[in-house]
Amino acid sequence: MMERWNGKALFRLIWPLVIEQVLAVTMGMADTVMISSVGEYAISAVNIVDNINNLLIIAFAALATGGAVVVSQYIGRRDHRNAGEAAKQLLYAVSIISLVICVFAFFFRRPIIRLIYGNVDAGVMEAASLYMMITCLSYPFLAIYNADAALFRAVGNSGVTMKIALLVNVLNIGGNAFLIFVLRWGVMGAGLSTLISRMLAAVITLVLLRRGHGRPIRLARLSTFRFIRPMFRSILNVGIPSGLESSMFMVGRLLTQRIFPMFGLAAMAGNTVAGVVNSFSFMPGSACGMALLTIVGQCVGAGDYGAAKKHCARVMKITYAITAALSFLTWIFRGPLIGIFNLSPEAYKFGSVFLELHCISMILAWPMSFALPNALRAAGDSRYVMWVATISMWTVRVSMAYIFTFALGLGPLGVWLAMGCDFISRGGFYLGRWLRGRWQEMHVIE
Repeated sequence: MMERWNGKALFRLIWPLVIEQVLAVTMGMADTVMISSVGEYAISAVNIVDNINNLLIIAFAALATGGAVVVSQYIGRRDHRNAGEAAKQLLYAVSIISLVICVFAFFFRRPIIRLIYGNVDAGVMEAASLYMMITCLSYPFLAIYNADAALFRAVGNSGVTMKIALLVNVLNIGGNAFLIFVLRWGVMGAGLSTLISRMLAAVITLVLLRRGHGRPIRLARLSTFRFIRPMFRSILNVGIPSGLESSMFMVGRLLTQRIFPMFGLAAMAGNTVAGVVNSFSFMPGSACGMALLTIVGQCVGAGDYGAAKKHCARVMKITYAITAALSFLTWIFRGPLIGIFNLSPEAYKFGSVFLELHCISMILAWPMSFALPNALRAAGDSRYVMWVATISMWTVRVSMAYIFTFALGLGPLGVWLAMGCDFISRGGFYLGRWLRGRWQEMHVIE
């Protein structure tokens, strides 16, 4: 039954996801490149807020993952009616939760920034507060878009979200150019452009789902709220562990990010730019991870565990090959890429060294640590993924970052070295779990 995922079907699913990831990273890179014309304080402010935003929006991003797994398994079982009902439960959940988070972030943005980053430069604080005030208003729209996109992927129609991502990317870059360079609105312009583009993405995807472009999912009578406890529980059983895992990951990441301000603005800017440039190396891996949610979810829903293993192995080979190739190219061209951002010589040097180390880490273990766990989640084994990620984050990444940086005197380079150790640690546990087959004992839907 699950032989539908042959080479051509995999290609049709994965390549739009890769393009979508390229566009998503391009949007973030465009924000950073364009805002760099305002000054290094603006780069740092946008980076601070983006890190906090990522932490706050984890709740509905995790629910989107849970919804995608549930819907994929129903589709694999060919139970299209329940697939549609589960999709509606997902949209209700993300809408409510994102509104609550939006209100909280809007009114407590300055205390949140101080809590996580401590005392930052006054100019950076003012810019960060303004940028966060605007971007937090986009949370509900981003939540709905994430849920809609997850539903399109669950049915294997990744081409729709790719086209929408292309449109939104063009609008965001155009908005940045007009608001930052023409109107001279700085970080406010970047925030407004992000808000408008997310609003459009949410509206367009929801309209397409309502008009039947997400077949076999149907969103009939969406305005009539109906709570279905078993389905909602199934979504939460996958979504809550995924959310907790991501939350612990982001908290740990933010704790290690606090190290960079201790070494000056140049270290902060170099770290930001290295992260943006390196993001191109893991785009295909992220796309393949998304594909695994759909493929393994449908296979498990159909009870075809042999096909799940076969297709997972094929996707992981593709992920490793592309990640290695892109990381190698990033390492070769790191100089010109970092040079785009108008950094000071000291910040440029920091960014180059950070990028060199991270490219090696990507080749060694990134696919195992971030793509493979999606196969486990798709089978319902999200609690194991959560525990491994949490323990590895705190015992390896956070602890070793402070040891390498301060005890061993490696400076901010220690943060990136600890990150690579974390990749290897968690990736080894995930691979062992998959090979032992314990995930086959899990159950998501009734």
